[in-house]
Amino acid sequence: MKRKDSIRLSIVIPALNEEGRLPSTLESIRVYLEKNEDLLPAEIIIVDDGSEDRTGELIRACSSRWGVEYRCLRHETTLGKGAAVRTGFGSSRGELVLISDADLSAPIEELEVLLNAFSPDRLIIASRAVDRSLIFHPQPFYRDLMGRCFNLIVQGLLIPGIHDTQCGFKLFPGELARALAEVGRVQGFAWDVEYLYLARLWGFEIRELGVRWAHVESSRVLPGRHSLQMFRDVLKLGLRRAFGKFPARPQDL
Repeated sequence: MKRKDSIRLSIVIPALNEEGRLPSTLESIRVYLEKNEDLLPAEIIIVDDGSEDRTGELIRACSSRWGVEYRCLRHETTLGKGAAVRTGFGSSRGELVLISDADLSAPIEELEVLLNAFSPDRLIIASRAVDRSLIFHPQPFYRDLMGRCFNLIVQGLLIPGIHDTQCGFKLFPGELARALAEVGRVQGFAWDVEYLYLARLWGFEIRELGVRWAHVESSRVLPGRHSLQMFRDVLKLGLRRAFGKFPARPQDL
């Protein structure tokens, strides 16, 4: 589990058919990192989850420079966002591991908000629910309503006190991220719920902070199909909790 490489920050980006959005996202991250040398050396790990467009070509064209290393990992078929996160986390080498969506719905500059609250025994999650005035482009009403209903179920079954588990911008201690990748099972969009529940079970604090956030059109989350999958996965997690099926904290963590 432990890595000896002197990487300060790993940024993991799951990507599925992102040729249109990925170039500007990677450029924004590069510019941000070059202005924040305390986060270097850094690696950007893009996990291509079976894309059918030019996503992989764009990633392979990135040149490592200025203390920023680009790595592309590919699934030959689409396995799901949770699978992509697990691949990225498992391959990471950073002292810190940030998960970010390919569309940067939470701007990369909001990493500073998470860093200011970080400690090795705590993971920091961005939230749309803590301060909704920070949302500068809200999502459609039906998506917001479904998200609130989903969160009520998550709080009731698994993670009370956390009001937005699904914002795709989270900062993990590196060793925790890699330990979670070793035991994670959820393949789809409810991976966050599993990782957050396990982190709390293992004694890590979860700090939820408001960040600037914007809904981006062409979301990869399909309201019908994926919402049903997420509800199903959360119910399965609830059953695992009821029957004591979650792994104990690793001894070397």
